[in-house]
Amino acid sequence: MSVEGTWDLSISTPIGTIKAVVELRRQPCVLTGGAHGAGEEVPLAEVALDGDRLTWRQAVTRPMRLNLVFAVTVDDDTMIGTSKAGRLPASKVTGRRRATRPVTEH
Repeated sequence: MSVEGTWDLSISTPIGTIKAVVELRRQPCVLTGGAHGAGEEVPLAEVALDGDRLTWRQAVTRPMRLNLVFAVTVDDDTMIGTSKAGRLPASKVTGRRRATRPVTEH
């Protein structure tokens, strides 16, 4: 399964819905990436794909300093799952992969 690409995420938190963009890339034998939203850009850590289950960690400072753990299920160009920060309740995460534009020759 391929999860590489740019994903638009919506995270339903107790303080409201947060929009974020996650970019996933495959390096030899490992997935890497970064996320941006709420005025900051952060690297993803421990990105792992097991079947259709994708997990990663990221640290954010806005709207508050949190260490987040994401666990989502990927189905083609959509993902659904949760984001958890410590003892706080899990937040629902939904995402859609951006369509890649075909390269045309001129």
